[in-house]
Amino acid sequence: MTNTTHSQKRKRVIIVGAVGMDYHVFNTCFRGREEFEVVGFTMAREQNLGTTGGLRPYPASLAGRLYPQGIPTFYEHELAGKVRELKADEVVFAYSDVNYQYLMNLASVALAAGADWRLIAPRFTQLQSKKPVVAVCAVRTGCGKSQTSRRAYEVVKALGLKVVAVREPMPYGDLEKMVWQRFATYEDLDKAGSTIEEREEYEPYVENGMVIYAGVDYAEILKHAEQEADVIIFDGGNNEVSFFRPDLLVVVTDPLRAGHGVQYYPGEVNLRMADVVVINKEDSATPEQVALVEETARSVNPKAVIVHADSPLEVAEGESIRGKRVLVVEDGPTVTHGQMAFGAGRIAARRWGAAEIIDPKPYATGLLLAELEHSTHLDRVLPAMGYSKQQLDELEQAINRADCDLVVSGTPIDLNRLVKANKPIVRVKYSLAEKGKPDLADIIAARLKQLGAAR
Repeated sequence: MTNTTHSQKRKRVIIVGAVGMDYHVFNTCFRGREEFEVVGFTMAREQNLGTTGGLRPYPASLAGRLYPQGIPTFYEHELAGKVRELKADEVVFAYSDVNYQYLMNLASVALAAGADWRLIAPRFTQLQSKKPVVAVCAVRTGCGKSQTSRRAYEVVKALGLKVVAVREPMPYGDLEKMVWQRFATYEDLDKAGSTIEEREEYEPYVENGMVIYAGVDYAEILKHAEQEADVIIFDGGNNEVSFFRPDLLVVVTDPLRAGHGVQYYPGEVNLRMADVVVINKEDSATPEQVALVEETARSVNPKAVIVHADSPLEVAEGESIRGKRVLVVEDGPTVTHGQMAFGAGRIAARRWGAAEIIDPKPYATGLLLAELEHSTHLDRVLPAMGYSKQQLDELEQAINRADCDLVVSGTPIDLNRLVKANKPIVRVKYSLAEKGKPDLADIIAARLKQLGAAR
């Protein structure tokens, strides 16, 4: 009798997340399944610092019939106490770009508190599309995955096929209004109230006349994307695994973090599954760094095709930087949880002859200052943090307080659209430029031909 009762008891689960992949894992693996009861989500530190609405529950309208009150959200640092308080049987980890030390420290917290620790394989979370999917993922945040995704989009479009991109989620607003979203114009971004974090990923597509989908429910998103496109590009932001089962998986690596391909989760998962490994930023790396990345890739995935690429910078007003004191603003995710000391903005400032790159810390306040004090690896750059209006206001204030001649912006968005700056903002753009053959055009065209989608 005891065994029967135990077997019928719903397994109580906490999903450790960061406002994105965790929702997809719930939707694909737990929603509607009576053998599980998800008793809470946790929220990672970056979102703790300012996600719109704070500790929002996952709403009942999205959680399904088993959760009429929705599902509560807690801070990640409360995990041990919540395991005990909620009598959780299992903790499922569901976000990306964490090193193995952090991953196993958190696992130890869960195990010591009395819950099993679980990672879910991509095959259980990947949705099957009716249309061919080219997925672009990475081993770390900030490898250049987004420009690689846009390059893949251009390749498919040049083949005469209808194409849309689908981005890994960043649902920082009202979740019930973000079930599925389509962005094709700047007005779409404004209407959705997109944060800087969202705009950094969506706006470059819009700027280049491309269409990108995102949201919360990727089954619903996929349904709409399939109605519009012959081919879907999955842009796996923050080095997530693809949410759709890929027909071609391209994984981007970064020689400036040469050993990281086998040190982070789920970056190594991506690397091991890749059909194509792009070694990006070779124009900023040493031959030894490039060789180490290639050696690492071949050691875990010898069948993958290696594509070598540069990440050329474009600065329309580059000469205005020469001889000036500058404040460098960088893409937030790249230099915060991507842990890069600097990005394209800093490289451009040096390359175009800035006289001095100032320290932004004296001009930062509030949440922005807290991020600078936490991210001790940063080297005189200001991350474009934008999970909330408060962070956006603090970014604008820091720019306007800064004692400098101009701002060099390495974020993918046009900051002038979001902040009223009292000094010029020089924008840095970057793209992907493959070197040698086969390149992405050859590889994608050949795969789509095999699938009968291209001539």
